[in-house]
Amino acid sequence: MIAIVLGTRPEIIKMSPIIRACEARGVDYFILHTGQHYSYEMDRIFFEELRLPAARYRLDVGSGPHGEQTGKMLAGIEAVLLKESPDYVVALGDPNSALAGALAAAKLHIPVCHVEAGRRSYNRMMPEEINRVIIDQIADRLCTPTEVTRGNLLKEGIDERKIILTGDPIVSAVRENLAVAQETSVILEEMHLTPKGYLLVTAHRAENVDSKERLESILTALRALSAGLSLPVVFPLHPRTEKKIREFGLSLDGIQSTSPLGYFDFLYLEANARLVLTDSGCIQEEACILGVPCVTLRDDTERPETLAIGCNVLAGTDPDRIINASQRMLSLEAGWKNPFGDENSGTCIVKLLCTS
Repeated sequence: MIAIVLGTRPEIIKMSPIIRACEARGVDYFILHTGQHYSYEMDRIFFEELRLPAARYRLDVGSGPHGEQTGKMLAGIEAVLLKESPDYVVALGDPNSALAGALAAAKLHIPVCHVEAGRRSYNRMMPEEINRVIIDQIADRLCTPTEVTRGNLLKEGIDERKIILTGDPIVSAVRENLAVAQETSVILEEMHLTPKGYLLVTAHRAENVDSKERLESILTALRALSAGLSLPVVFPLHPRTEKKIREFGLSLDGIQSTSPLGYFDFLYLEANARLVLTDSGCIQEEACILGVPCVTLRDDTERPETLAIGCNVLAGTDPDRIINASQRMLSLEAGWKNPFGDENSGTCIVKLLCTS
């Protein structure tokens, strides 16, 4: 039996090919949802749109300081694992949900499979970086997306026999669901947008949105881009970002903000954007796969493959850097090769777990 631990929007999306592979092979599995993301717009809508089975267990942990949140998850996950005694626990990426799932399993001597193993920003100020390193050190199977991430693991002394180059399940999630989005989404019409006639923005990381100075700098750059290019800037607001904009008394004038969107609508917006600006690692990957240039609103990234092939550039939060980087990327012609593998990652990971 496989226990799939998740708790955030990116985990739901990226775990979907693994869940579907379990269903297709008749593998005994269950989903344990920590509730790290808990609003309908950031959680249940993705289960509905992706047609995923409901989680067998929901911990409803909610938000909170890292230690408190992770501690609640640990206690809840441990109780479930003691009850179910799975053969493997699968954790993906770097959220607190993944860390808690891996820690709880390791302490109970249940093998851990870490999907997206080996990603590194080498910025220990990011809580996610701490999570990645810890999970990789205690995992028994490390499913790594690229040769770069595999090399990171080897440099850290991880046993080569534990590392399996599987590609990233985000490739399958994007390609399978884009076809559905193209058939069903009317978001462009609803927002009065034309293909390649707008910029798409996301920002949610604490280091950006919890800082009034950094968040204000991002908004200043977005207004300048919209005015200078005569293009709408579309900004679906993460709940955390919306809350901080209100708290800081910042203005969204000149920016076309929206509530969080479902996956199909967002994916369709992303595929048709002229440029994506984001601080999300997942969206850096999606833009690369979709052939859309990306400007990353950070000073580092755990997706260096996107920088190496030229489809992404780091701009931080300084308005001038963001504007200059955006102008440079707007002149870019898509033609790069996706470095994250093919559509078989989910099947490869499930086969691996079934034969271990």
